[in-house]
Amino acid sequence: MSARKEAKEERSAPPAPQPSPQTAATPVKSRSAKAGRNLPAAISVGVGFGVLLVLGLIYQPVFVAIATGAAALGAWEIGHVLNTRRGYGIPEYLLGALSGAIVVVSFLFGFTGLGIALAVSLLALLLSSALVRADRQVSLGKSLSGSALALLWVPLMLGIAMVYFQTDHGERGILMILLMAICNDTFGFIAGVNWGKHPMAPKISPKKSWEGLAGSFVGSAVVGAIALAVMGSPWYWAIPLAAVMVVASTAGDLVESVFKRRMGVKDMSNILPGHGGMMDRLDSILFAAAAGCLIFRFIMPL
Repeated sequence: MSARKEAKEERSAPPAPQPSPQTAATPVKSRSAKAGRNLPAAISVGVGFGVLLVLGLIYQPVFVAIATGAAALGAWEIGHVLNTRRGYGIPEYLLGALSGAIVVVSFLFGFTGLGIALAVSLLALLLSSALVRADRQVSLGKSLSGSALALLWVPLMLGIAMVYFQTDHGERGILMILLMAICNDTFGFIAGVNWGKHPMAPKISPKKSWEGLAGSFVGSAVVGAIALAVMGSPWYWAIPLAAVMVVASTAGDLVESVFKRRMGVKDMSNILPGHGGMMDRLDSILFAAAAGCLIFRFIMPL
């Protein structure tokens, strides 16, 4: 009797609730997902770029070639995005070639060469855009403004760095700037992932936090102090230098974030598989390199 009753209760019992496809497919968000990228990959890319550039510091022509290629690819990416997303009609390949040439001229002839190369490049792009405009009815002013943006954003910044690089202590200064830039990105990322709670610019870059900014400053200051002490310079120079570097690096990040949001792109290109384009790697380095080199050249010589 009891066995029949138990069997009846089992048949009449409602089936156990099954998870909905949406619930079952929803992954549990890990803590590292807050940053939007993989921590080991981010560190590996930063270290890889650092090692490559340090190798270039051993032999100047290698470093010049690296900077030339970076300027050419970065400027081309900007022109390509402006063309494909907004129809600027920029001669993007000429823009890339001229940007690389500006870096070489800056290394060979200093600030005078940098200024002349920028002016000549802008004139060449103006003439080329005028020819394109005759065929495609592209606004000449629009094309010229896009070209000027790319020239001021990439080859100007790298050109300033190359002017300083050819001085007596250029290698040491560039090495220190690169180390501080890498630590700025790495320590800021780690601090943002683990303790980031207060967004710094939520409408521009929601994943950037004030905690991450503090981590960037601490990491850059510590590494800068060690480097300055090894070079025989006052270690406390690292504090104002780190402040300038962090502000410049963050400004570079935010400028590119605004640009990509307005253009409606996630990455500047796919030149670097898994990491986007060259500008996605240079964004924080460009402004920091120019600022650091100007400081070492005119304010705090090593």
